[in-house]
Amino acid sequence: MRVKLLTTISIFTYQLTVSQTEKMLHGKVVSQNVILKNVEVINKTAKTSTTTNALGEFSIAVKVQDSLLFFSKDYLFTRLKITAKQIETNNLVVTMIPKAEELNEVIVTHALKPVFLSKEDLNEIKLNAHKSKEGLKIQGYNEVKGTPFDADFIRLGKEVYNLFKKDKEPKKKTPEMDFRTFIASTCPENFFNKDLKLKPEEKELFLQFCEADPKSQTLLENPNILATMEFLYSKNDEFKKLKAEIKN
Repeated sequence: MRVKLLTTISIFTYQLTVSQTEKMLHGKVVSQNVILKNVEVINKTAKTSTTTNALGEFSIAVKVQDSLLFFSKDYLFTRLKITAKQIETNNLVVTMIPKAEELNEVIVTHALKPVFLSKEDLNEIKLNAHKSKEGLKIQGYNEVKGTPFDADFIRLGKEVYNLFKKDKEPKKKTPEMDFRTFIASTCPENFFNKDLKLKPEEKELFLQFCEADPKSQTLLENPNILATMEFLYSKNDEFKKLKAEIKN
């Protein structure tokens, strides 16, 4: 019995010593069997960071219970809480999930026979379209034999002119990303219930609570994964306190 007690005390003392001592943790970051370089590895607890090298490898000082964040613009961020076993093994492999690919614009082409117009043709169409009801002949454009062709060149000229006019108009700027889209593209789906311990029905109310804080707009203007995580955890504490006050 005494031997068992001494063994238990020794194990507990060893674990306590390991948990309080910083050690260099080595690991690798991958995604679908592809190594990921330039991934930002952040020790949220110690406020330190590093990046993965060309082989996807990293080294960072950690202690037991430290929170590590792995961030890359093309992948959902990953969060790990360091255990004594991970420090002892010292060969951490982190898998990141790619973000859903977003298309900025889609160009649709039609298989139409092109009509090539010079600047002179355009000017002639624009200036003389109102002078004739019979239409205008464009030099270099021939009718195909056996094909009825009663096209209204006045209308055609106006449409082509309007098309060129639209191309010259400045394109509208793409709407800036809102807070919810930013959070959705940064946080994995289980972040709210697993990390913030929120119920599914509380997520919408929590996001509204975060959006009401002016700091949410600051994060959109200057995106930073560490600042975003600190903001969400801080707002979560405020959110829970507010719920407790309402219940009481």
